[in-house]
This record gives sequence, C-alpha cells and structure tokens, in this order.
Amino acid sequence: MTPGHSDGAVASVDQESAEWLRQLTSRGRDRDEGLRRLHQLLLRACSREAQRRSSRAGVGGPELDDVANQAASDAMLAVLGKLHEFRGESRFTTWVYKFAMFEVSAKLGRHYWNAADANLERRLDTDAWLRLPDRLGVSPAEVADGRALVAALRRAVERELTDHQRKVFVALVVDGVPLDALVLELGSSRGAVYKTMFDARRKLRAVLVADGYLNPGERG
Repeated sequence: MTPGHSDGAVASVDQESAEWLRQLTSRGRDRDEGLRRLHQLLLRACSREAQRRSSRAGVGGPELDDVANQAASDAMLAVLGKLHEFRGESRFTTWVYKFAMFEVSAKLGRHYWNAADANLERRLDTDAWLRLPDRLGVSPAEVADGRALVAALRRAVERELTDHQRKVFVALVVDGVPLDALVLELGSSRGAVYKTMFDARRKLRAVLVADGYLNPGERG
C-alpha cells in the first residue's frame, strides 16, 4: 500500500499513475529511477511552459533555461511533499504539470521585477501614457482623438480610482507589466487582479461616457 493512500485510492487510479506512485514511494534503485523520471518530466514541462511565456516575460537564451531548471527542481520538491494528497481525480502526469506551471509562473514573475528593478509605485507622468494610443490600436488618422481620449483617461485614473485600482490599471495597461509578475508582486491571485481591473474599467468607462468620449453602447 502506498504511504498516505488507502487501498481504494490506489486501486482507483489508472495503471500509469499507480506505477508512478509505486516507484516514488519505494526504496533503493526503484525510487532513484522514479525520481529521475519525475525530474525529466518536470524539466520538459517547465521548459515548454517557460518557452510559451518567454515573449511576454522578456526572457530568453540561458536565462530562460535557468528559469526552467530552477522551476523543475522546486516543482519536484513540491510534488514529493504533496504526494500523499494525490487522489487520482486526474492522471498523475496531469497533476504534476500543475506544479510545473505554478513554479514557472512564479520564477518568471520574480525575474521581471528583479530585471526591471521596478515596484508598483509607478509614476503617472511616465511617457508610457504617450504611447498608449498605439497600445489601444488607435490608427494614425485617429491619433488626435486618441490623445484626447488618453488625456481624459489619465485624469479619470488619477481622480476616480482607488490607490490599489490605480496601481493595477497603470501596471497592466500603461506599463504592460505581465499579469503573472503583477500577481506575484501584489501577493495576490489572478482572480483578485481580474476583479480589480473589472471594477477599475467600469469606473473609467462611466466617466468617459459621461464626458462624451465614449458612446453608451461602446466598449471601453
């Protein structure tokens, strides 16, 4: 019987997952082989996930390889520490991939803030605001109107949003901070950041509609 699992729990998992559990909870060479296979699995998963996120995180080459290796090592420790929690609702490999994705996300988030030497007290007078029409997809023919819209948006951000909403909005929309990096810096969750952005956008849209910069039925 696998430590931390009942007979029923082990019997309910698929054959491949049961073999993973058997190897990782055995001793000697069998366990060593299981650990080797697990590290290889995690390294492949972390490398794929790091590569997928690389363009947004601004990391590549040896740095990206280092992120993947560190993430794989930390994910392996996490998997082994929580092995007793595996209940077989999914395949073992699917369960393991979640640890890889989490560690890659955390590592890339820390890398962003360390490399940028940045924090969330970003100034509202940055020239990133001047580039916002491009980020919003404003065409050259609309650039004058686009700049007027951005000026109105900037005033609304300063006056209408809470400090927290302002930090999140400026980081994501103006400065282009990766979501995972912001979540890490705030010590928050994706859901909480999404909720903050939803509330901020609703406030800003109401102001822009009231001031005539957006039509009531227009998305903003």
